Parts: sequence; C-alpha cells; structure tokens
Amino acid sequence: MPDTTEAQPESAPRQGFLRRFWRLARGYYASPQDRKRAWLLTIGVIVLTLAQIMVQLRFNIWNRDFFNALENRDRAAFFGQMWMFGALIIAAMVTAVAQLWARQALMLDWRRWLVHRLQGRWLEGGRHYQLNFMPDAADNPDQRISENTRWATAMAVDLLVGLLGSILTLASFLGILWTLSGPLHVAFGANEFEIPGYMVWAALIYAVVGSVLTWFIGGPMVDINIRRNEAESNHRFALIRMRESSEGIALIRGEADEERGLKRAFGQVVGVMKDLYGSERRLMWLTSAYGMAAGVVPILVASPRYFAGAITLGVLMQITQAFLEVTRSLNWFVDKFPILADWRSHVERVAALEDTFDEAEAMESEQRITVKEGPDEQGREVLAFRDLQIGHADGNVVIQEANAEIKAGEKVLIVGESGTGKSTLFRAIAGLWPWGAGEIRIPPRDRMMFMPQRPYIPLGPLRAALAYPAAPKKFPDAAMAAALERCGLPHLVPRLEEEDRWDRVLSLGEQQRLAFARLLLHRPRWVFLDEATAALDEENQDVMMNLFREELAESALVSIGHRPGLDAYHDRTLHLSRAPDGARLEVRRRVGPPRPKGKAGPLVAAGRGALRRMLRRG
Repeated sequence: MPDTTEAQPESAPRQGFLRRFWRLARGYYASPQDRKRAWLLTIGVIVLTLAQIMVQLRFNIWNRDFFNALENRDRAAFFGQMWMFGALIIAAMVTAVAQLWARQALMLDWRRWLVHRLQGRWLEGGRHYQLNFMPDAADNPDQRISENTRWATAMAVDLLVGLLGSILTLASFLGILWTLSGPLHVAFGANEFEIPGYMVWAALIYAVVGSVLTWFIGGPMVDINIRRNEAESNHRFALIRMRESSEGIALIRGEADEERGLKRAFGQVVGVMKDLYGSERRLMWLTSAYGMAAGVVPILVASPRYFAGAITLGVLMQITQAFLEVTRSLNWFVDKFPILADWRSHVERVAALEDTFDEAEAMESEQRITVKEGPDEQGREVLAFRDLQIGHADGNVVIQEANAEIKAGEKVLIVGESGTGKSTLFRAIAGLWPWGAGEIRIPPRDRMMFMPQRPYIPLGPLRAALAYPAAPKKFPDAAMAAALERCGLPHLVPRLEEEDRWDRVLSLGEQQRLAFARLLLHRPRWVFLDEATAALDEENQDVMMNLFREELAESALVSIGHRPGLDAYHDRTLHLSRAPDGARLEVRRRVGPPRPKGKAGPLVAAGRGALRRMLRRG
C-alpha cells in the first residue's frame, strides 16, 4: 500500500491516452453479454441528440419569424409564434429528458460492466493479495474501482455526447450562418474585395483564439488533477487504515502521532487543491470575458449589414443565434477543458490498474513455482515439495531447495525461527505466492481448507460467518448448533440469525474457535493451520486439537505453530533452519509420548455428543 506521507506521481503510461481510454470502451462494446445493450443505448443517445438539434434548428427559424413579427408590429403573427414557441418548449423538454435517461442508463451500464470486470480481475486467483508484494503496483485499487470508474465512465458519456452534439450542431448551423451572413465588402485604398460568409470566418477566428488561450492557460490542470486524485486516495487510505487499527492505536495512545500523519496526508491534498484552484482562477479570467463577449460579438460584426438595410431585425437575431451555436460548438474544448483534465486523471488511474492486472497475469505465466493439482504419478493424494525454492518478488530467496512429501491423513507440524518462511510456504501451497521455482503437488483444492491466525469473518449474520465460504443455508441449524457447542461456543447458538460486526464482537480466541466450528461443518480432507490456536489457552487448544483425533481423524493436518505441546498432535515435524542462502527444510520425527487428551468441559462434551449424532444421521 502507498506511503501516506507523500503522494507519488502515477507511472508514465505505456500507451497514448486515447488508446488507453479506447481499451476501456472497446471491452464494453465487444462484451458478449453486454454489447447488445451497449449499442442500443448508444444509438438511442445519438438519435435523441439529433432530435434535440432538430428542435434547435426549428427554434432558429422561430427566432427570425418572432423578431420580424415584432418589427412589423404584426399581432396575429406574434401570437402565432408564441403558440409555436410553446410547442417547441414541449419538444425540447421531451427530447432533453429522454436523452438524459439514455445517457444515465449508458453511464450506469458501462460502469457496472467496468466495475465487474475490474473486481473479477482483482479477486482472480488471489491477485488482490499478490498486488501487495508487486513492485510499482497501482495503489488503492478499492478507490480506483469504486470512485474512479464512476467518473471515468460518467464523464466520458457526457463529454462524448457533448462532442457529438457540437459536431452535429456545427454542421447544421454553419450552412445557415454562411447563407444569412452574405458577403462583406472590404476596401483597402483603391482595392475592394468581398469576404463571402464572413460571419463564419468571424466565428472560426473567435473560437480558435479562445481555444489556443485556454490550452496555454489551463494546460497544467491535467497533471494537477492526476496529483489531486493520488493525494485524495492516499488521505482516504490513511483514514481507513486508522479505523481498521483503532484498537491498537487506542491501547498504545498513538492518537497524537496518527493525527500528525493524517494532517500530513491531508496537507498533500490542500497543496494540490491550491494549485488546482489557482489554475481554475487563471482560466476563469478568460472564460468569463469570453462568454460575455459571445453575446455581443455577432451583433457587432453583423450590424453593418443591418444598418445598411440588407437584413431585417429578425434575420439579425437569427444570425446572432446561429453565430452563438457555431461558436459554442467550436468552443466545446474551451468550455469542457477543466472537465477534460479531471476526466483524464480518472481514466489514467483506471487504466493503470488494468496495467497492473496485465503485469500480474504476465508474471503468473512466467516460469515460477509450478503448482500441480490432483493425484501424483502413482495415483496418490499427497502434498509434495520437489526442488521447491521460494523467494520474494525482488529475487531474494526465502526457502532453498525443499523436498518433502505429506501423505493423506498425516499430521505434520512445521516449525522454525521467525522469518524463515513458514507462512510464505503456506501461501505458496495455496497458490498465492508464485515467486520462486520448483514444484508443489497439492490435493484437489476443494478438499483443502486454510486457517490463518486471524480468521476472516464476513459481514452479515453469524450463520454466514460460520458457513463461510459456503452459502449460509447450506448447513442445517442443528449441525451449526452442534459445531458451536463442540467448540465451546454454546452462547452463540441463539444468535445465528443476528447481523453484527462479528469480527469486533467476538474476541480473537472466540473467532479462532468459530473457525474450528466452521472446519467441523466443511470437514475438509486437508487442513492447514497457521498459528490458528495462538489466542487460545492451553486447555482450549487441547480441545480444538483433539478434533483431529476424533471428528477429523481421517483428515490430513499441516500446522505452523510455536505453542508448547502442539507437536504431540502431529506424527512428525518439518523444521525450517535458517541459512545464508535461504532456509533449509528438514524432516524430523516426533519425539516423546503422545499428549493426553484434554479434558473437555460439560458443554463441550455435550456438543461432541450432539455432533456425533448429527454425523451418524448424515
């Protein structure tokens, strides 16, 4: 995750911006499941945009007829034009609302596709975990998926529809302006010449001057908006991290230091926002004057022909309105530049996340640790390490040349000093750690279950936490109750339907016992424990470990642990010994007599009996 003390600039894009954006759009319009709806919505937006322009064209004609009626003091024509105005208002309302609906539907559907795509790639094969160890991985993928996708798609639809409307409006009103403006006679001394359609040239010059000035004044806003998004996401990450670690911060009284860190993170936001606001103010000097002048310039330029009697007041108003439509179309870049800068920053962040996923996929396709699933050459279900080498993403070796085999039903304890790679070995077995070489033969994944030191407790009712990752209704209430009682949690049985933050309500010891109750329901053939009893006292640890002598006696058990007495529940030990070139894996037999069974309390004994009866009925 990023260091919140300093906002790092986004890595340089490998493709041009338009290509990166087209990549996001192409997938949506080519998606087998979504392309039909995508094209229907897009065509609907285009048709309704054309309908709006037709209403504008008719309003341009109405503008001429209305002012001619005023100039001629024609009462009947005046009221006739008022009725026409009412009809045009209704047509404008209907087309505007219909086009807004189509745009909103397109925005939402595109965003839905993009979010589902990114979420799927993020979660695929544990990639969400691997990104934490990848150098130069895109930071804050949650913010990029939840927020940047919203603006990347919504702004894209608005901008592209606006650009389409501007192009069509320009094509429609350019001919009107050329026809109505007529030639301008210009004399330089004894020479005279005509400028045909001079109002068109005036509109072009006016728009070009505004666009060039906008580019020079507002150009820095693109980079500023990229930095703003990064600073905002870093501050957001700092807040989330503090919330998730609130207990540790409160116990150690670290609030003052956290406040300094949060202020520092938000200070980056304030600094970038000051730069952005300064750039917006500089641009406002231009846009405010430019917008005010747009209403006067066409009248000023066309006035000579009006005063010469070549055109009527209605035609002058029609020319003015056509000039405004043409310049508005040509000035699309001027008007939308701040939005374009902000939109580009969102697209770059989403595209950078896609690039990270591509890098992760490329990394997975390289020659790394080979994980083979299923029976070995002799048809046996085993866990085997063959010339296994595990390293970090930077190439540093953690475990060197490990060779070992664990058979179905065996109980094996993995021990070693801290930092020798025990947990990393588990990640490699789970397929989450691809860095290294060699081969791991694993049993079918649906027969394996991993239990980390801090179990994952999903949001929702307690039933969902107990059944995870299966559906909450997969197991009957009686089986759930028996599993909870067997693991010394009878007080939770009446609360199966309650929704709460169970990861906060339950102590770590209760969470670990809940994980063992989950284990009893799923009954996997292979169980991997990573310090899964670290929060339990010795008596409760004995009760939980005895599950592997009774209810789960046929399951293979591979454990990581330092607690005294754990070796008594295992047949042998794999020992990771530290060495300069990476830890070495040594196989050792268990020494000493088996540990006696822990004495279970009455509630646990009752749960054991109930669970056995449930299993017999099953």
